[in-house]
Order: sequence, then C-alpha cells, then structure tokens
Amino acid sequence: MCRDTASYLGAAPLKHIKSGKSLPLRALGMNIWGQVLGGFPRSREQRHNMRDVERGDASLHESTTTLLLSASAVIGVQEAANLRLVTDGMLDWHDIFRPFVSAWRGVTTDGLLRYFDNNFFYRVPVFLDRPDPAYFVWPPRLKTLSRVAEPWPMKVVVPGPLSFLLMSKNASGLSKEELGAAIASALQMEVKAAERAGAAAVQIDEPILSDQELSRDEARFGVELVNSIVSQLSVPTTLAVYFNAPRDDIYDEILEAKTTYISIDVADSPARSLDLLKRKGMPGHKPILGVIDARRLEDDDYARVKEWVAAVAKLGFEEISLTTTTWFDVIPYRFSLRKTFLLGLYVERLANELR
Repeated sequence: MCRDTASYLGAAPLKHIKSGKSLPLRALGMNIWGQVLGGFPRSREQRHNMRDVERGDASLHESTTTLLLSASAVIGVQEAANLRLVTDGMLDWHDIFRPFVSAWRGVTTDGLLRYFDNNFFYRVPVFLDRPDPAYFVWPPRLKTLSRVAEPWPMKVVVPGPLSFLLMSKNASGLSKEELGAAIASALQMEVKAAERAGAAAVQIDEPILSDQELSRDEARFGVELVNSIVSQLSVPTTLAVYFNAPRDDIYDEILEAKTTYISIDVADSPARSLDLLKRKGMPGHKPILGVIDARRLEDDDYARVKEWVAAVAKLGFEEISLTTTTWFDVIPYRFSLRKTFLLGLYVERLANELR
C-alpha cells in the first residue's frame, strides 16, 4: 500500500476495516463480489509527475518510476479491500479516449469539451482517416503491473465504440457507420492483444447508452459494434453503462449485448434502474450494480445499498457484482481510496447478511 495510505482516508476512520486480508468472498457462502468500475484520480505525486513530463523536466525513468509507485498504491488499496478484479487506476490517462488517440494513426485531437454532466473535460478526438493502431495501449501495462497485482487478476477498460464515435469529430470522409466499424475494429485488436498479454477481463464503457436523447437505431448499432469486439475473446466481458438509467427501448438493445456482464448505474437513478431490472431482468447476463457513488464525497448509506442489492437478489441472479457508479475522476484522491475500502466493506457485510 502507498505511503501513509491511512492518512488519505479522511477524518472519520472506517472502523470496520481490519488490517491484513479479509476472508475471501467465496468462503462467505454468497456469490457477491466487488470491483472498482474504472480509473482513479491522480495522487499529488502523479499530478506533479505528469506536469514535469509535459514540461520536459522529468526523464522517462523518473516518470515511469513515479507512475509505477502510484499504480501500485491504488492496486494495493483494491487488494486490501478484497475486490475480486483490480484496475491499475489509469493514472496517466488524461481522459478515456486520449491513450487510444495517441496510439492510432489517422486520429488527432481538438479542443476540450465537458464529459457528460461532470466537472471533467476531455479533448475531442478528430478522425482524419480510419484508425490504424501504431501500438497497443494495454499489453505493456499488463506485463508490468500484473506482476504488482499478483495474485489478483487485472481487468482492462476501453472506451465503447459508440461513445468514441458520437463524442468525436469525423473528418475522415467515411460514413458514420463506416467509421464506427473502423473504431470497433481497432478496439478489437487492442483487447485481443490485451487478452494475450494476460488480461483477466475486458470492460467496454458505453456511457452514451444512458443519454436520454440517443436514438434506438444508434443504440442498436453501438451494441452490434460491442458484439464485434467481444466475439473473439475468451475472458469475461462487461458492457458498462453509467451516469443514468437507459430508456426502456435502449435497455432492450443493451440486452442484445454478447457480453458476460452488464453494468448498470443504480445509485444515480435507483428507482428507474431497479424498475428496469424487475420488469425486464437481464436474461443471458450477470448484473454489475453501481451502488457506490463515485461523484460524491459523502459515505454511501449502507442501508440503502443493502435495500437495492436485496431487491436485485430476489430476482434470482446467482451472481451479483457491486461496483462504483463511474470512474473516480471528479473526487479527490483520498476520497477515492476511502470509497474503495467502503465498497469492500459493504460487499463483505452483504455477503454475510444476504446469504
């Protein structure tokens, strides 16, 4: 764990967290398990590191060492919380698109835009041609950081092709459908390379599917692209939808995804999300529930989380994963660590109380 990790957890300690590793979930008799959905905010050291890299004031060795230490810290926190899958925190990513824009020929960037309704901005990708990977983003990270994470398995996260397409500018001369297929093809090459490099799971983030103005045809096209990406993978896969509950007709399209799991943001719209699950279920999939609010500083209320999870458990699912509503992009670093521990604590309590 990182230097003085406990000091980042805020003034009110999590008294229920014990030192050392907690009991493995499979020994608790309930198949409820936890994972953080995506990235972590940068620590002070990593913020300074990225600033120094951009200014040319840090060597490659210095910047890599600082990143490795920062990633080791967030991996260690997830392991201490006994989450089943861990991420490396994506601490050197400016936004979810930028690493892939940098890795692909035929793509550049434009100005900054707000990322949905968050106080967070992304640099708009501009497609000048079909994206052509010059190198892959995840394999070198996995080869280094999976050793840090052992024996915990690591998942990789990539932006969904529809979100990528609709949140970019198309200056390629290709139709929307042609460019979407080209983006999906590049992402398919990326995740296949990640699987070969040791990825234990692949998550595809499609927050655009929660956009209330999205057309059903666009959603159908997006799910088809996701299916093309996961079609040749053997590891578990997730389609992650967050920031809101999707409309009924969009949810019907989401259910056509060929992924192992579908992640739904419960905490941001609990009534609508639970209503969708009760009326339509999640046939052919295992649910991942976003119950820890990654955009609020306050501790999440355990009684409410238990109520949500109990309602879903009554629907007959044999396995439920709990996660954060989205990435920890908009809250301070120390609160992201605290909420990670909170997630692990709630998973353990629920596994005991709901079995």
